[in-house]
Amino acid sequence: MTTALLIIDLQRALCVGEYACHDVDAVIGRVNGLIAQARETGTPVVFVQHEEDGWEPLRHGSEGWQLDDRLQARLQDPRVRKTSPDSFHRTELDAVLKGLGVTHLVVCGAQSDFCVDTSTRRALSAGYDVTLVEDGHTTIANGALTAPQIIEHHTLILRHLNSFGPAMSAKPAAEIRFGAA
Repeated sequence: MTTALLIIDLQRALCVGEYACHDVDAVIGRVNGLIAQARETGTPVVFVQHEEDGWEPLRHGSEGWQLDDRLQARLQDPRVRKTSPDSFHRTELDAVLKGLGVTHLVVCGAQSDFCVDTSTRRALSAGYDVTLVEDGHTTIANGALTAPQIIEHHTLILRHLNSFGPAMSAKPAAEIRFGAA
């Protein structure tokens, strides 16, 4: 099994300022720990960036569209642009992963209730085993639920999505080991 670390939408517009996600500093810290471990084991690190032409903070190429400065991203890391909550929809993500021989994804990023949830479900339906980093995804409150409630809810739901066929699990970042069988 070849694993990749998939980091979804940890972009400036969602990490600082008016639209900053809940506890994003700690999430980025945990994600950077996973990036460091991935690099030590030769595990691919893939970044996904959301863009919306009609919303300036995430317009392609804008300041807010850029990956957050605190992320330990490298120029050679694969980056995938997307325009929907589904990181696979009309993107080259599946081709990038297949080209790397990936069969298992460790998923983290923003936003739990949109892009993380949708991309996790799509990865499972596409045949990838998925491990959700339960303390490595974040979002904002939605008017009905607080961000921590949304995060906890989506972790609980996604953890139990085993009817797709591929294996699904959720673990805290501290329990994730790349290169382990």
